[in-house]
Amino acid sequence: MLMGPSGCGKTTLISVIAGILDHDAGDCRVFDQDLQGLSGAARTSFRGHNVGFVFQAFNLIPTLSAVENVAVPLLINQQSRREALKRAAVSLDRVGLGTRLHSLPSQLSGGQQQRVAIARALVHGPRLVVCDEPTSSLDNETGQSVMKVLRDVALGPDRALVLVTHDSRILSYADRVARMEERGVYCGGAPAREPGPARPAQGRRLET
Repeated sequence: MLMGPSGCGKTTLISVIAGILDHDAGDCRVFDQDLQGLSGAARTSFRGHNVGFVFQAFNLIPTLSAVENVAVPLLINQQSRREALKRAAVSLDRVGLGTRLHSLPSQLSGGQQQRVAIARALVHGPRLVVCDEPTSSLDNETGQSVMKVLRDVALGPDRALVLVTHDSRILSYADRVARMEERGVYCGGAPAREPGPARPAQGRRLET
């Protein structure tokens, strides 16, 4: 988990890691792949097969139902519509929305839209899941259930989860908490069992 004050560049950093934004200096390698060196089409293909991104603003397509929104990554990867919708329904059920498959985003609460966005990020089984404030719109119970799903994904073989948050309720799910400030990332160890603030002074500083 990555924490830090608003405006310090957390979203920019994870967008670079996910291959959505270019970086101005330095190197960024994901699964030993230099993302900056890829063409636009190759980078899109790399993201489509390896990366799931949970946006803070949801970015759902308003004219598509929940299950159709979740199926989009599979359709981009050339999966048949029938199979894509089937897998999307399973992914929605994992986040507690199995009864809202055909609801439009406008018919869902903010928390439900967030869960659709999370189901979409997980549906294609990405090796890397990048989340920007995934529990910010959720009540505590729903947030905990979503984090359990994300945690299960992160514990899978050859998988990783990078999550930006200000939500101290979920810190206990992290293997490691880092803090970003003053153009640096301070990497600490595992959090205490009871959620609490990260302590960057105890970690080492990595230039960004």
